[in-house]
Amino acid sequence: MTYGNRLRDEIAKPGTTPLIGVYDMYSASVAAGHYDGMFVSGFGFAASHYGLPDIGFIAWPDMVAFVQRLRGAFPRHHLLVDIDDGYVDAEVACHVVKSLERIGASGVILEDQKRPRRCGHADGKQVLPLAEYLEKLETVLATREDLLVVARTDATEEADILERAQALAATDADVVLVDGVRSVEWIERIRTVVGSKPLLFNQIAGGRSPRLSLTELTDLGIDVAIYSTPCLFAAHRAMDTALAELHLADGRLPAAENGEEIGVAQSTDLLAKNIARHRSLPAARESASAGAGA
Repeated sequence: MTYGNRLRDEIAKPGTTPLIGVYDMYSASVAAGHYDGMFVSGFGFAASHYGLPDIGFIAWPDMVAFVQRLRGAFPRHHLLVDIDDGYVDAEVACHVVKSLERIGASGVILEDQKRPRRCGHADGKQVLPLAEYLEKLETVLATREDLLVVARTDATEEADILERAQALAATDADVVLVDGVRSVEWIERIRTVVGSKPLLFNQIAGGRSPRLSLTELTDLGIDVAIYSTPCLFAAHRAMDTALAELHLADGRLPAAENGEEIGVAQSTDLLAKNIARHRSLPAARESASAGAGA
């Protein structure tokens, strides 16, 4: 079964499928021990790879190379990839989609923003004319073979949100995402106009959307939830805290053997699993472990 169809089957199951945002190989290694699915977040990748905000700096070869490394280390995990606006041009978007499909991505998210683009939960977003975006989307859909495609709108005006959500649901896209939804009421309204098409909800700490549990999202009819930045923001907080404590301790490292700190052994064991996943028996154990949320 292809990676795209595996993700389709997962989304079709009862409940809301969570996909955890990862920003580098180390964060993915940690996330893989807890969840079966990863979201390759543009916000996190721009921050980690370039040290820049998510406003259009990502070059598609860098993203493709990152996904290739992820698939090499995590042969069984779902990988949903943020490709922004397809890197402006429809032909580029199709080339990226084919490249990602060849290396084993499960799916992509294609948005309708125009340049200069913005994070989906930031001010100043502008969208392409609907017809122009639909033409790009249809070109991508005609190019993919089994890759799952999420059609995303960043519309902010109420009437435009509903019109675009309905138009996206009428395409052959597998899933619809309206980013930056501000309330439960609006989730319900979007769910109504989308009909039976699977619906994705983007959760980001400090973003515009309400913080909801998977149970609450399931009750609202949400099929997929992407968590864009839990690893990135947790790392930010932890690194800041650790370095402040190191400064206060006059440069003396904390004792790693006390069970509370990560040391060489724990880090090496974590990374060794990325090798073990490719060996039949350890890989099977790892897959079962991940499925149990270990």
